[in-house]
Amino acid sequence: MAETIRHDKTARQLRLLSDALDSGRLGPVRRLVNTLSPAEIGNLLESLPPGKREIVWGLVDAEDDGEVLLHVGDEVRESLIADMDPDELVAAVEDLDIDDLADLVEDLPDTVIDEVLKSMDRENRERLEQALSYPEDTAGRLMNPDVVTVRADTTVDVVLRYLRLRGELPEHTDHLYVVSRRHQYLGRIALAALLTHEPGTPINRLVDDEQPAIDVGETDSEVARQFSDHDWISAPVVDENNILLGRITIDDVVDIIRDQAEHQALSAAGLDEDEDLFSPVRRAFRRRLIWLGVNLGTAFLAASVIDRFEATIAELVALAALMPIVAGMGGNAGTQVLALMVRGLALGQVGASNVRVLLWKELRVALINGLALGLVLGLIVWAWKGDPLLSLVIATALTINLLLAAGSGVLVPLTLKRLGFDPALAGGVILTTVTDTMGFLVFLGLATMILLG
Repeated sequence: MAETIRHDKTARQLRLLSDALDSGRLGPVRRLVNTLSPAEIGNLLESLPPGKREIVWGLVDAEDDGEVLLHVGDEVRESLIADMDPDELVAAVEDLDIDDLADLVEDLPDTVIDEVLKSMDRENRERLEQALSYPEDTAGRLMNPDVVTVRADTTVDVVLRYLRLRGELPEHTDHLYVVSRRHQYLGRIALAALLTHEPGTPINRLVDDEQPAIDVGETDSEVARQFSDHDWISAPVVDENNILLGRITIDDVVDIIRDQAEHQALSAAGLDEDEDLFSPVRRAFRRRLIWLGVNLGTAFLAASVIDRFEATIAELVALAALMPIVAGMGGNAGTQVLALMVRGLALGQVGASNVRVLLWKELRVALINGLALGLVLGLIVWAWKGDPLLSLVIATALTINLLLAAGSGVLVPLTLKRLGFDPALAGGVILTTVTDTMGFLVFLGLATMILLG
């Protein structure tokens, strides 16, 4: 329901923007744009063709430019940055948090990067260099080094006076982190606990040491899983020596979850989640041609199987009409299992410890579905073609192909992951090849043996 409301709101905003742009009235466009959050502006920019996008981008408040750049895909960001002069870019990104700046800095021109680094003090420059030293898609790149730490040997009153001297807290601060003299992470203290205890209460009595810290090399998928499992708003990040390096906050995790959902949905079709909806025809053509070429190759593999049974099809023309049923049903069944497996792998729910149980379960489900659907299909074919042996052949072929689809749906993504490939990207192509090829082979093979044997 909430997702539908958000989509309707975006569609309404897009319609109002387009109408105002078409009329040439930029005043209403500016007012509408500057009532939106940076994320909403980014979503609208991605929804506009290049000409209108350039106009709207020029109307965005300069203070929001950096945040907006964070909320658009790589291709759109590249086009927006290309329209900005160096001074605008420096002004847009210099006030970003270190973790956000680390996401953007590699997309900026070298001259802009140099200016940004010169504008930073030594401490922030070292923090940025440290963040960039970690691999992408790890906790080290996600974390913000701006954390509030306290010592265990102080009191509530001392900590509160310290916070008043600071004057402000980093966004999404729900806990302060307790560290040792060597800056090792010991635990956390909720702000609520500081406000509800007596000033003389020792900090070591309030420390919550049950929240585990996140290792700096942890993958972003694992970070998202931990936040989801524990309902965290923020979490500390430490190195191999338990030295507190920074923290990750829920806003960054929401971005991870959204990106994973987009990746899973688009990768199944061979698309990149960062691709511009209005990308140039030549660029879109090149990207999609590779994927379609792979599919063409697998289609020839299935066609070669059919070609081997040309004599069988020529003698029993009814087989040509029935072949797609077996292959199509196998493909659909396999896709269901594949979707569950890709999701399970992404969430860390599938591994060597439970794959046999999972495979056995899916094979049993496929067998029951195969027998049930095979019976229905066999009766339909018998009534349609009047041939009981033909109905037996297609019912048996359907059951076998569903079993093959279930096995492939479980084993293909596991194998791809073990080999270092993305199951969401390559799994669908391989699965379709198996179900189509084996579906034709089993059906036509059985027809040759039983009907023409």
